[in-house]
Amino acid sequence: QVQLVDSGGGLVQAGGSLRLSCAASGRTFSSYSMGWFRQAPGKEREFVAAISWIGGSTYYADSVKGRFTISRDNAKNSMYLQMNSLKPEDTAVYYCAAANWSPITIGTTTGADGMDYWGKGTLVTVSS
Repeated sequence: QVQLVDSGGGLVQAGGSLRLSCAASGRTFSSYSMGWFRQAPGKEREFVAAISWIGGSTYYADSVKGRFTISRDNAKNSMYLQMNSLKPEDTAVYYCAAANWSPITIGTTTGADGMDYWGKGTLVTVSS
């Protein structure tokens, strides 16, 4: 069992940066791949980025590639999403999640439906 608490959202101007954090509890955190998803008002939840359980493999949505960086620290039971060059279209509630799939499988095949555990979300608002 894994419990996830995501944080770090806020209001930022376009072009700015934010760092989201996901704190996990549970003995098996390090054995899961982790991911970030987001959901804008009126839209479906979409994949943002994922990272393998040892952090050696990552996968990003095309819309954030080159701007966002996912990382994890298993010693601290934590995962992060560094978001740079933010755009108004990045405005959404961001969720961290965990699953046993590889990052590329999460990003291309299983998506949100394949995740086993979820945080409650943190709101990111990017003003123009």
